Amino acid sequence: MLTALTALLGGLILLALLAVPLARLGVGARIVHGGCLLACLGFAAIALAALAGAEAAPAPLPLGPPWGPMWLGLDALSAWFLLLVGLTGACSALFALGRGGDHPPRVLAAFPLFLAGMALTLLAADALTLLLGFEAMSLASWALVAADHDREENRRAARLYLVFAAFGAACLVPAIGLMAGASGDLAFAALREAPPQGWRAALVLALVVAGAGSKAGLVPLHGWLPLAHPAAPSHVSALMSGAMTKVALYVVARLLLDLAGPAQPLWWGLPLLVLGAASAVLGALRANLEEEGKTLLACSTIENVGLIAIGLGLAACFRAADLGPLAAVAAGGALLHAMNHALFKTLLFLGMGEVGHGAATRRLDRLGGLVHVMPWTAGCMLVGALAAASLPPLSGFAGEWLLLQALLAAWRVGELGFQVLAVALAALAALAAALAAAAMVRMFGLVFLGRFRAPRTAGAQDGPLAARLSLLLPAGLTVLFGLIPGPMLALAEGALRILARADMAGRAGPVVLRLGDGAAAYLPALVALLLLACGGAVWWLVRRRSPAGVAHGPAWDCGFAAAPPHLPFGDPLTQPSPAGLGQPLRRMLGAPLLGATEAVHMPPPGDPSPARLAAGFRDPSFALLLAPLDRLRDAVVAQAERLRGLSIRQALMLPFATLVGLLALIAWLEGGR
Repeated sequence: MLTALTALLGGLILLALLAVPLARLGVGARIVHGGCLLACLGFAAIALAALAGAEAAPAPLPLGPPWGPMWLGLDALSAWFLLLVGLTGACSALFALGRGGDHPPRVLAAFPLFLAGMALTLLAADALTLLLGFEAMSLASWALVAADHDREENRRAARLYLVFAAFGAACLVPAIGLMAGASGDLAFAALREAPPQGWRAALVLALVVAGAGSKAGLVPLHGWLPLAHPAAPSHVSALMSGAMTKVALYVVARLLLDLAGPAQPLWWGLPLLVLGAASAVLGALRANLEEEGKTLLACSTIENVGLIAIGLGLAACFRAADLGPLAAVAAGGALLHAMNHALFKTLLFLGMGEVGHGAATRRLDRLGGLVHVMPWTAGCMLVGALAAASLPPLSGFAGEWLLLQALLAAWRVGELGFQVLAVALAALAALAAALAAAAMVRMFGLVFLGRFRAPRTAGAQDGPLAARLSLLLPAGLTVLFGLIPGPMLALAEGALRILARADMAGRAGPVVLRLGDGAAAYLPALVALLLLACGGAVWWLVRRRSPAGVAHGPAWDCGFAAAPPHLPFGDPLTQPSPAGLGQPLRRMLGAPLLGATEAVHMPPPGDPSPARLAAGFRDPSFALLLAPLDRLRDAVVAQAERLRGLSIRQALMLPFATLVGLLALIAWLEGGR
């Protein structure tokens, strides 16, 4: 199994090396993306085999640093996330086969490297290999974000993304060094035997949450995400949102819930709980205020990442309180939601890419009525939007239901402060779920319903066969996984034992999920049958009571006059606007949380031009984090400019002083041993 995985990794690296010469051929892009598709299908197949019980023990590679080889392995936890990467990568590569053939060589080379970096992170059995894969993933995705660098906003997004990537590495390297301790053994087995304690444990927790959390998009380190996703090509955005953020959460789970040992205190999961709740609410609220399709979906990703972080934090807290069954419920909700979010968010990003190709814009105020000209895309995106709104029996519901059940059971932890925090977290998680549903209704209604808002929209059409299949595959899996959450959790039992030191223990059956003594249960198949029965009854009643012939006529325009000749599709002002639909939430929650503002600009007397509503908001992370970083960058640049005036003697003294300082540090460390 490891031989096959190594061959797939090598194949992706070879594709990256050959991408530049292949780009000169007419079929070069198809070869690269087709190879990525096959590699991702191979990852998914091997991951399924490992989850079924054929795990691969760690084995050394014939290469590595001077002090030892690199190690690869595949256990149940890494196999769960490898399955996720394989499925989302296959959908993205399939979409690229249909739509991504015009990318320059640097994009073709970076795409297989991106997949290889994520896979290497998941397959790593030592900390050095994990770091190499994590940084390869970061640098390759940065190159993909900077693909269309002719636009200033894309260059700004790429610069900001690179800063956060460097920040993540700067946090993870010392965190792993602290975990390794004086022995310096970076193998996972050695790290498990000597988990950090005391101040080292607290520092490791802070560094891992900051380093991997910034890549996942946890608040307040999420500033890059709403900028980078719109800048990247659609199949890359789908992979970043669906897979890359989950790989970052895997690093959090691996380091904090596995390698840090099972005996950590109750406060071990509190940072994930607090930051996860803040991410869920802030991301869902921003999704209701954004007016660009991929930016809206990026903010929705922040919300879902926050919910997964809440599940991981709950699992850590329940495990510390010796509540293994509840820890398994929380961890199961996190793993299930990670898988399901990867699929339906990949579907939504690819669908928004189709909208951008067909309508030549992703601005919500320029779209509308696309259900008539893009029915395949509209149907698939409806499935993704309903799943993102957490409606049963689709896949987005089961994971969030488990998380809420775990939060409601948090009173079993004896600490009063934790019980109060759990009540607040349950309320915030419910608020985030409601806001997410409102955001999906707003997105689907503005994009696909109503009338065309622009002539170009009327000429849109569904994409080629490969692009349609790339939407149908995750849509079908979203429906399937929503109907079988019990078998999915049974497949994840090995991963649950790693994270929670327990499993669902008979509570995840083929057709039902049960919690506690059976008081709470979820039967997705029964819910699906009831919905089908209700829908069929409504259809039958409408057909029975309707006249024999159905007459079609113009829709009532609410008393507005007929559209003038220069607006053949109707006046856009007679339809709801993105700002108008988001106005209630902007006024209720946007002002205190996002500093939202509104201003009405009235024309002077005698001016027949219409009044204008100017609405906006500002993410607090920009003022609290990014603005100080900008000032720090300017100060560092100003100091660096002074180096240009140094003499030759002073310039030569700089590396000499650095060498002396490093030797002194090594002597101090050796003396401490």
